[in-house]
Amino acid sequence: MEAIASAKYLRGSAQKARLVVDLIRGKDVNKALAILRYANKRAAEGIEKCMRSAIANANEAAEKANISIDADDLWVKSIYVDRGPTKHRRRVRPAPQGRAYREQRHFCHVTILLSNDARVPEKEKSGDGKVTEAKPAKVAESKSRKRGGAATAPRARRSASKTETETQEPVAAAEGEKKATRGPRKKTKKQE
Repeated sequence: MEAIASAKYLRGSAQKARLVVDLIRGKDVNKALAILRYANKRAAEGIEKCMRSAIANANEAAEKANISIDADDLWVKSIYVDRGPTKHRRRVRPAPQGRAYREQRHFCHVTILLSNDARVPEKEKSGDGKVTEAKPAKVAESKSRKRGGAATAPRARRSASKTETETQEPVAAAEGEKKATRGPRKKTKKQE
């Protein structure tokens, strides 16, 4: 049996509420309520109320169907957060030198689906009803990605300048142009 509950127009952005939601996805109801109770996030209070509402909905649906249900058997089958409206909820915050910064008040909608069906951890059902092992994510694809932009540019220049200096130093030492110094010389822009 499944029960659903949703809380609309919770204060705070959906991104911040998703941080809390990710903590309780797939957990038992009692464990999830304990996590929400002691989570140090503002969104946790509204999500906890929604969770209690979903538990009450499950009990009510079971009572209507004349089925006995134990609240301890429920677990969070699905939970997600949608972005709410910000239209007509813009505010102005005072800023230095007589200016004003625009500020939006974000809202979000939380939906929780509880179930008391037996769950299959670390496995997923295929279309024909058979249980198969979960497929691992493509690790090779993520490893082959390289960081781009400014992060790679300085490294490329350093490695290129090292190879040039390694080839030039023996020649300079052979000609006797190199003078004894106290430590390694710093390169100037002209030497690069």
